[in-house]
Amino acid sequence: MPSRRRRIRKLLKALLPIILLLVIAIGGVTAWLVYQITHPPHRDYLVTPEKFTRLSDRGLRATEETWTNPDGTAARGWLLRGAEGAPAIILLHAYGTDRSWLFNLGVKLNEATNFTVLWPDLRGHGPQPLVKRTSFGAREAEDVLAAISFLRTLRTPRGTPLVGDQIGLYGVELGAYAAARAGARNPQVRALALDSVPASPSAILHAAVARYMGFSNAWLDLLARSGTRLYLFEDYDDAKTCDFARHLEGREVLLLAGSDASRWRSSTVQLARCLPLSTHLELHDALPLTGLNVVSATGEQGEAYDRRVIEFFNRTLNTPAPGTYETSLRRSLSDRGRR
Repeated sequence: MPSRRRRIRKLLKALLPIILLLVIAIGGVTAWLVYQITHPPHRDYLVTPEKFTRLSDRGLRATEETWTNPDGTAARGWLLRGAEGAPAIILLHAYGTDRSWLFNLGVKLNEATNFTVLWPDLRGHGPQPLVKRTSFGAREAEDVLAAISFLRTLRTPRGTPLVGDQIGLYGVELGAYAAARAGARNPQVRALALDSVPASPSAILHAAVARYMGFSNAWLDLLARSGTRLYLFEDYDDAKTCDFARHLEGREVLLLAGSDASRWRSSTVQLARCLPLSTHLELHDALPLTGLNVVSATGEQGEAYDRRVIEFFNRTLNTPAPGTYETSLRRSLSDRGRR
């Protein structure tokens, strides 16, 4: 028996360095992967208000604004003011993109409806982000509530509130999750257009892992999720979209999904089943393209997508003056064609 024990101890001593190397290697890969997915790649904006003004004959007056998030961090966004007392719409982009991906849609929304439009950069996104890392939706939802509070502080030159009582939220993927979660907590959010809605922050995380690695793997997903929970700590909350969607009673909801984002189609359709019966739901789950790819779409495809979103907010939040929608929409599309 003692001889057997000695052999086992010798074997363990021989294997220990190999085990330690494996642990270090797994820990290193996990740390690298977690850092990569929580710090999305930063690119220059596709377009800015200044560039748009130079290339267009319109006197666009979008401004750069900053405000404070609930956790004390800073937020930024472009603001395009609408009519006094009109609703406001916040546009929320997908993981790995930035506010400029939704710039054309926001300009067209403003011109077609005269609503105030705000484009925030979500955490960890955009050139030189003010908050360096994403939380995959939990903190972003809190930031959306802060953005709504910021809109409430806006005043006209006469000192009256600029934004009326109704708020609309548009979001794609990460932005859609944040919009739905924030909308469920703020009754002033009356209309939500949600495109390619993830079932949870973990779903966004898994998609990010697959994007960085070039393939999907259950073990990598497990390592990434465990490492992200440790790294983000309280900033990571994996609440399911269906759980808080049940609080969207009486809201106007537009759900969009398509074959170009098949990963999110089933979760978007599932969300439709989670909404309360009192929700006024419009579902389109077979679109030729979604907000994830509309920035690279042809003029005709992009027009059809933008028109659907604009008409939804126009119908559910307010009614513009006769002829305003068609005239301004044609003008926006014409300018986009020239660019």
